[in-house]
Amino acid sequence: MSHQMYGHAGQDSFTRGIARLVFLSRWLQAPLYMGLIVAQTYYVYRFFLEIAEIFHHPAMDESAAVLLVLGLIDVVMISNLLIMVIIGGYETFVSRLRVEGHPDCPEWLSHVNANTMKTKLAMALIGISSIHLLKTFVNAEHHMQENVVMWQCIIHTLFIVSAVMLGFLNKMMESAPHAPHASHGHASGHAQHQPAAE
Repeated sequence: MSHQMYGHAGQDSFTRGIARLVFLSRWLQAPLYMGLIVAQTYYVYRFFLEIAEIFHHPAMDESAAVLLVLGLIDVVMISNLLIMVIIGGYETFVSRLRVEGHPDCPEWLSHVNANTMKTKLAMALIGISSIHLLKTFVNAEHHMQENVVMWQCIIHTLFIVSAVMLGFLNKMMESAPHAPHASHGHASGHAQHQPAAE
């Protein structure tokens, strides 16, 4: 009996150690989010380079100005995507940020989870794809081929369809009834303990 008890205790200790190691492995993602912060810094640098381009070419034509503004919007939207991935991903997969009472806490952070992250990322990709598509249409007369425009339209449509499907699946998962397994199990166990009527 004592050997069995020691064996079970050792097995439980080993299982707890493995579980703790698996749980701590989430911190391996932290350097990845730090790397995305470095990428965010690069996009800030790119943004100011684009701003400087305005002052270097103040007499640019309307088409070039539109392309420059679209480039600025593209940089901002990619930066927004990075922020969503950094903050939402860290909160969802690594550790709680514990900024609920902070006055500058983003509104969407209070209800972020893996499903909402997917939907928000899909919407951000649609916005970025829209900007690239607009840049293609504005610049089409210079060097764009018809098949390039066609493929960009197809990819943009696929992004939209994917976002719609993700939203639909999220709605289905939220509205799906959850079976009260615990209550049923408790009721059946209670029924088993009831003495049979004589």
